[in-house]
Amino acid sequence: MDIKEIQNLIKFVAKSGASEVKLEMDDIKITIKTGSESDTTIVHQVPAAQMPQLAHQVPVQPAATEQAPSASEPVAVASEDSKYITIKSPIIGTFYRKPSPDKPLFVEVGQTIAEGDVLCIIEAMKLFNEIESEVSGKIVKILVDDSSPVEFDQPLFLVDPS
Repeated sequence: MDIKEIQNLIKFVAKSGASEVKLEMDDIKITIKTGSESDTTIVHQVPAAQMPQLAHQVPVQPAATEQAPSASEPVAVASEDSKYITIKSPIIGTFYRKPSPDKPLFVEVGQTIAEGDVLCIIEAMKLFNEIESEVSGKIVKILVDDSSPVEFDQPLFLVDPS
């Protein structure tokens, strides 16, 4: 297992929200802990003489290849919908389409919005941040499911400005 694979594993674990992951193979043991003051990664590697056995037993590879197609999908969407304005997440958190479970949605596909309209809420560290539109137009597509985690600069909405 090379350093790139370990780095990809660390990124994958951080995005998954798991607090601790242990991976043990014949010649390598990895423990990744998150959620503390600092992220901790411990790697123990046995001498390289046993390395060829590892090549046949790499469970990390499927996870990395599964993530690659999903990462390329937004690129395809962006090129298809280049005439639209993309509204992106200004923060990391949990995306909500309505102010509370018993209230109506902020916006729906096909709805016309004005600059300053509240589009969604992103919860970050128990604070609920209203995300307002910086453009006027019509909502073409909502790119994130309700109650799902979002990253900084992740596309949330496509807006037709015309």
